[in-house]
Amino acid sequence: MAARDQRLVVRSELPVARSQAFAWHDRPGALPRLTPPFMPAEVADPGRGLAEGSRVVLRLPVGPLRGPLAGLAPRWVAEHTRYDPPREFVDVQRSGPFARFAHRHRFEDLGAGRSALVDDIAYRLPLGRLGQAVAGRVVSGKLEAMFAYRHRVTREDLAAHAAKEVEPMHVLITGASGLVGSALTAFLTTGGHTVTRLVRRAPASDDEARWDPATGEVDRAALAGADAVIHLAGEGIAERRWSAEQKQRIRDSRVDGTRTIAQAMADLGDDAPRTLVCASGAHAYGDRGDAELDESSEPGEGFLADVVRDWEAAADPAREAGIRTVHVRTGIVQDPAGGALGKVLPLFKLGLGGRLGSGRQWWSWVSRDDVVGILHHALTNPEVSGPINATAPNPVTNAEWTRVLGRVLGRPTALPVPALAPKVLLGTELAEELLFFSIKVHPAKALATGYTFRHPDLEDALRFLLGREQASS
Repeated sequence: MAARDQRLVVRSELPVARSQAFAWHDRPGALPRLTPPFMPAEVADPGRGLAEGSRVVLRLPVGPLRGPLAGLAPRWVAEHTRYDPPREFVDVQRSGPFARFAHRHRFEDLGAGRSALVDDIAYRLPLGRLGQAVAGRVVSGKLEAMFAYRHRVTREDLAAHAAKEVEPMHVLITGASGLVGSALTAFLTTGGHTVTRLVRRAPASDDEARWDPATGEVDRAALAGADAVIHLAGEGIAERRWSAEQKQRIRDSRVDGTRTIAQAMADLGDDAPRTLVCASGAHAYGDRGDAELDESSEPGEGFLADVVRDWEAAADPAREAGIRTVHVRTGIVQDPAGGALGKVLPLFKLGLGGRLGSGRQWWSWVSRDDVVGILHHALTNPEVSGPINATAPNPVTNAEWTRVLGRVLGRPTALPVPALAPKVLLGTELAEELLFFSIKVHPAKALATGYTFRHPDLEDALRFLLGREQASS
C-alpha cells in the first residue's frame, strides 16, 4: 500500500515588506544562498527564474561523484508550476530522489514593513511504506535542518540589506568563483545589486569582463561603469607545499593582481569607481602568543605577514588617487565546503580529530557569512578605510576549537595530533604559519563602525554550518 504524503511547514517572520521578500527569492543569487553547505548541490541549469514552466536542474554529488565526475551524479529536476508575486510561487519535482515533492513558498503581509515566509512541503519517499519505515526519520531530519538553514539565511540577509539603506550598486568582483566570492556574489545580487565578474578568460556572458594581472590588462569600460571593485583573487595558500616557486606564486598573485586593479582605477580619474575593497589576511600580525591584536597593532613577522604588507601596499595607486580603499584581514574561514574546516571534517566525523600539538595556539576564526557581511559592510560604509579585521569577536585556542567541533558532531576528540605530523605532511614552514602560529585578533574596527556579527560564537556557527539546528514549524 502506498504511503501517505509527509508534510513539513516552516514559518519565519521577516524584517521587510512582502514585496521585498518575494523579490529576494526572484533574483539569481537566491538558489546559491539557500543551498546549505552540509547538503551540497550543484546547479546544472538555473532555468528562467521562478516563471511558470521554468525548470531548475540540480546535481546531487554523492561519494566520489564530485569534481570531474560530477556529470555522473544524480539529478533533481524541479519545475515551477505557479508564480503569483508577491504572494507565492510553487515548484514540484519532475524527477529526483522523492516519489513526490511539492513545495509551496507563501508570503504573508504583516503590515508595518514586515512579512512572513511560509514554506509548505508535501513529499513522499520511494518504495511506499517500506521507504518511509526505513528512511522516514532520517529524511525528515535532513529537511528540517535544511529549512532551518534556509530561513535563517533569508532572515539575516534581508535584515543586512535593509539596515544599509543604500541605492543599488554595480560592483566588479575578482575571485568571484571562490569560496567567499561565490557567496558574496549571490548575497549582493539577491540584495538588488548588479555584479560583474572579472575573469581571466574570454567573457562568456554579459555579467563577465576580462582582466589579466600578468599583463596589467583590465576592461576599462567595465571599470568606468562600476561603483566599486571587490578584489578577492589570489593563489591558494595551502593548495600545495611551499617551495620557493610556490611562495613566489602566492606573493605575485596577490601583489600583481592588486596593483593591476588599483592602477587601472587610478588611471580612470573622475570615471573611476569610488571604492576598492581588497581581501587581506589576519596573518599580517604574525605569531604573537596570547597578545590581543587589533587594526592598530604593529605588523608581525613571517612569510605571510610579509606578503600581507606588500599586498596591501600594492593598492597605493588607488589610495593616492583618492579612492576609498579597504583591506579585509580575514581569519580562518569556517565552511564545510572548503578551507580548514572542509579539510578536517571527514576525520572528525570518524572520531579521529584532535588538537594540534599543544592546542594552546589562538585561532582567529570567522564564519563564511560574516566574511561576506564584513565585505558588504566595507563596501557600503563610507567610514571604513584601511585595514579591517574579519574575525569573530570570540577567538578560541585550537584545543577549544577541537572540543567544540567534536561536541557539535557528537564525536570524541581525545587523541592529540603530534606537531610533527602536519609538518611532515605540509612542510615545516607552511604548517607552522598556517596551524601553529598563535594569532588572537579582535575585530575592533568592524564593531566600532556598527557591524553586527551573525556568528560571534563558534558553537553556534558550527551548528549552523553543519546542519545541527532545527527548524520551527
